[in-house]
Amino acid sequence: MGNEHDARFCIVVDESLYQVEFIAAISQFSKENWNRLMRDSNPFNRYEYLAALESCGCVCTKTGWTPMHMLVRKVNGDEIDGVIAVMPLYIKAHSYGEYIFDWAWADAYERHQIPYYPKLLAAIPFTPVTGMRLGSIFEHTSLQQQALWQVVNQALTRCLVDYGFSSWHCLFLPRSQFTQLSKQQNLQRLSTQFHWFNRNYADFNHFLDSLTSRKRKDIKKERQKVSRVGLTFEFVEGDAVTAELWQHFYACYQSTYAKRSGHYGYLNLGFFEAIGSTLSEQIVLLLVREPQRQIIASALYFKSATHLYGRYWGSLIEMDALHFEACYYQGIEYCIANKLQVFDAGAQGEHKVARGFEPIETYSNHEVVHGEFRSAIESFTQQEAQNIKIYMQQLKAKLPYKTEPK
Repeated sequence: MGNEHDARFCIVVDESLYQVEFIAAISQFSKENWNRLMRDSNPFNRYEYLAALESCGCVCTKTGWTPMHMLVRKVNGDEIDGVIAVMPLYIKAHSYGEYIFDWAWADAYERHQIPYYPKLLAAIPFTPVTGMRLGSIFEHTSLQQQALWQVVNQALTRCLVDYGFSSWHCLFLPRSQFTQLSKQQNLQRLSTQFHWFNRNYADFNHFLDSLTSRKRKDIKKERQKVSRVGLTFEFVEGDAVTAELWQHFYACYQSTYAKRSGHYGYLNLGFFEAIGSTLSEQIVLLLVREPQRQIIASALYFKSATHLYGRYWGSLIEMDALHFEACYYQGIEYCIANKLQVFDAGAQGEHKVARGFEPIETYSNHEVVHGEFRSAIESFTQQEAQNIKIYMQQLKAKLPYKTEPK
């Protein structure tokens, strides 16, 4: 699209006129206004997080993520109000870093010699975390919010026609926003993740007491594998994370990414240092030290007013059960100590169920230009949703709790 996504156009909904504008960098908009419109404590929706991705080169045309953020204004007669809504939006040249997988769709397009890329994506890069995809001045259930979702749907769909995108995708919406966007008759997609819920546990043993005897013993044995080696675990709040500690974390992160994926990760040291400076109040870094006090593993967590998010980890050594301790059990202990309600330890991983994490639904919306492909994808997503519901019921039956969680 080149600079075409700096364009503006108008949309009429319910006799009201709205102006939609696209910007090529989040720095073209005010930090204070972006965060004011997002109106929640989810760290990944914040201007600081998105700006760090762009300023450090993790998100750019070269990496296949061209920013095209949406701004919406309401027009009153000859007057134009200030921005009333924002949406993080990207032109994607591939499907990496999204976690709602559409590779099969892209392969089908390629077999028919029809281009699937570029596509349009409303999501947080590399971050499979549910959060608002549209920040606005309106309450979630208001009539103005309903009209605004019509504007967004029309704007995204118009972009497909005007600029030649194959499709648009809006990922990991909260249920309320998914419902609003689904009213526009686009495609809906259901997925699942595994979250841990804090039921007012006094400590980790209180949590263990809620589990069946066998599962309780399994977790204790798993933790003992690590504790008997003499490792220590220390949470460092964001404002206390030094440049040296970021370098230790990054070495661990790169090491594990290289072993797992054959590359050193999507994110660079500059990004982590940037968010360490601008988002320190929502960051906590776990350091794992061996008996001689050398850092041998590390995990980066984010937090909101209610949630803990386990996002990145790495280790310089291979040790049985260390990942579970650093990325699950330490996070559970942190939630209990700090009275956080939900622990989102990352995408996928049904092995979390045996450790007390429960399957939850996640939601995405999609629109596809090509009529025949749209019909096929719609059939796929409907069948997939049924399979996901059955899968979740099967996993709920395997939860380790003495009584079914409410």
